[in-house]
Amino acid sequence: MTINFDLVLWLRMRKNIFPFPLYAFLTYANGVNMLGGSIHTLKENAEALVAATREIGLEISADKTKYMVMTRDQNAGRNHSVRINNSTFETMEEFKYLGTTLTHQNSIPEEIKSRSRLGNACYQSVQNLLSSMLLSKNLKIKIYRTTILPVVLYGCETWSLTLREERKLRVFENMVFRRIFGPRREEMTGKWRRLHNEELNDLYSSPNFVRVMKSRRMRWAGHVARMGEERGRIGSW
Repeated sequence: MTINFDLVLWLRMRKNIFPFPLYAFLTYANGVNMLGGSIHTLKENAEALVAATREIGLEISADKTKYMVMTRDQNAGRNHSVRINNSTFETMEEFKYLGTTLTHQNSIPEEIKSRSRLGNACYQSVQNLLSSMLLSKNLKIKIYRTTILPVVLYGCETWSLTLREERKLRVFENMVFRRIFGPRREEMTGKWRRLHNEELNDLYSSPNFVRVMKSRRMRWAGHVARMGEERGRIGSW
């Protein structure tokens, strides 16, 4: 049902040759997201979408339709409203799209907090495995890379981090590493102590959170740079 809806809608859009680029119109499952550089542009795109869906017998639910103005200005968008065909859409300050938290101020720290909470929940679910004496260190690292790392760094290609946020990520990562590698016993005193950050870096030879994130950002930026100017327009298909 969803696939048929998307297919029919895309065919209708290609027929009409809508003026907005492909990246301004996102569909996933039964949801549709539209992007615009201004309230006026968003209204025009939404009106075009409403006209296209009506031609194939579909109606847009005003109760389930929301919009958000993303800007550093705290007062922006408060004096505007999106109204189409006697239906006024509700404004939002935060919502999730494909697992990523988007805020009206484009606040990356909120998304990092959300990722950290999810990563911590994943860590709690496997911490018994990470501290088990029956598993090798290499196997524990594989568990970390396949279950915790993807959760925390999901969508990191679009992050813009400060040094403070980078340190928070490293603190969480080092907590996981201390569970994996365990404590170290001093030869002189015989006492056990937790590993220092430098020792963790030596034991874990692969790139850390921050280096992996920066690498993914550069790779994503390369994909964007290689995109042709006409790739984002529906009419160029």
